[in-house]
Amino acid sequence: MIEEQGQVMAVDGKQVRVAVSRQSACGSCKARAACGQGLMQSLQPGRCHEVVAWCEFPVRVGDRVVIGVTESLALRGAVLVYLLPLLALLAGALAADRLGLGEGGAIIAGLTGFAAAVFCLYLYNRSLAGKRDMLPLVVRVESSPAAQQDIIRWQP
Repeated sequence: MIEEQGQVMAVDGKQVRVAVSRQSACGSCKARAACGQGLMQSLQPGRCHEVVAWCEFPVRVGDRVVIGVTESLALRGAVLVYLLPLLALLAGALAADRLGLGEGGAIIAGLTGFAAAVFCLYLYNRSLAGKRDMLPLVVRVESSPAAQQDIIRWQP
């Protein structure tokens, strides 16, 4: 399970909104000098994003929790988001090439396939919104607000 620590921002029944600090793997990356991600991370330190998670524990706003996502869910999401649009782009370009539409037709067909895949992913994402199986889980409660030293400040 892939875990991340965050702070409960709101509780709505079994669903909680958790503010999670953005993490970057730049410190251990050998290509950090040539990559823009490290620069962007340094320009916006302390930024966080909000995640809706499923919680079976009694929590309150301000509690520090650990949320987790199964590896299979993360892998499935990565394949859908990265591989599907790429395959659609290639399929569109190859189909146009087979039909003899030339280079311009292949470019347009490839971009159309890419756009169609992104749109389908958007619709698929909307259909999954709020489904328990697709949400991260609160794995454990780390501390209550009274014991906290560092409170995450929400910055949209």
